[in-house]
Amino acid sequence: MQQCRSRTLERIRSIDYDTFCTQAHADFSPIGWHVGHIAYTEALWILQRLAGYPPLMPEYHRLFAQDGLPKSQRVKLPEIATVLEYLELVRSQVFEYLAIAPLEQQERLWKWLIQHECQHAETIAIVLALIESSSLRFGQIQPPKSPMYGGLQAGCSSFKVPQNGGFRGHSQASHTSEKFNNMILIPAGNFIQGSHEIEAQDNERPAHSVYLDDYWIDRHPVTYGEYRAFIEAGGYQQPEYWTAEGWDWVKSNEITQPLYSGKADQPVCGVSWYEADAYARFVGKRLPSEAEWEKAARSQNMLGEVWQWTSTWFAGYANFESYPYPGYSQQYFDGKHRVLKGGSWATFPWAMRNSFRNWYYPQVREIFAGFRCVVVKGA
Repeated sequence: MQQCRSRTLERIRSIDYDTFCTQAHADFSPIGWHVGHIAYTEALWILQRLAGYPPLMPEYHRLFAQDGLPKSQRVKLPEIATVLEYLELVRSQVFEYLAIAPLEQQERLWKWLIQHECQHAETIAIVLALIESSSLRFGQIQPPKSPMYGGLQAGCSSFKVPQNGGFRGHSQASHTSEKFNNMILIPAGNFIQGSHEIEAQDNERPAHSVYLDDYWIDRHPVTYGEYRAFIEAGGYQQPEYWTAEGWDWVKSNEITQPLYSGKADQPVCGVSWYEADAYARFVGKRLPSEAEWEKAARSQNMLGEVWQWTSTWFAGYANFESYPYPGYSQQYFDGKHRVLKGGSWATFPWAMRNSFRNWYYPQVREIFAGFRCVVVKGA
């Protein structure tokens, strides 16, 4: 908890009050709201629900509760120092309770709470990137300036394409087609999807066996340099690459390129599911299912670059049980959200694992979201 908090505070260390209160996009609350919400949620679940304490700082409840105010009304915030004092007051009381807490009965909730902070800290990074890119005509996405912004280790903060790695022992030498360049063969068989570990979110449970046939998966996420070929070939003007919904989205929003730019060897990001799907069709591939992505990730390092779109609709696994409240995941099992996997360079390690599931509407062009492709063996 202390390590996670130090990273959260480092992320906001240099911002001013205007940045603290800015709503950079209609889909996101200001950075300062996320900081206050971290404190509010910790107080709600630990101090009130577990310890039985009375509400702390009730004047903040409507402001910082998830269902308290619309995002557009969360811009009138206390001073930075005041919100940080609230954060520290809650934490000091939480640690007092931690000293006597029956952790063997509560461990899952405590680990859920750490991941809750991780997710809001990543959202803070998204908002900071949006604020920075909004001053440019075409936003330039850059890697973090410090490993503190990275994933499992400092190396995960690198935004460069890996030069080697992948499934050892599986040669692609016999496949001379350009389609299979820089792809890795994933052999047929069963694997365990999801997780039964104590830190697993409700939507990751239960772990279950899945059989998949042979397939090939890109060694690295699609880069700006690779995606540029789709743009230059007129991909945004040719409906044959798009689903009907995607083509309507492109035309109605006059989309002609990714939302952000980057160096040729950086993973393309700021692309919707529609764009990722269209590019995959353009190169004769497709997006991986969530199971295909997760099986491949079990045997190589695919974490900490960009969130990666899959073809899977977000839904509960068989025998799903909500935790810690029904709305955490279940309200999004609506057949309207696609699953993303892999984390990003802004994801903290406590929310970084192969089974972790993110989800967005297919039209969302999230600033840290990209993709990789697959091909069925023999295609």
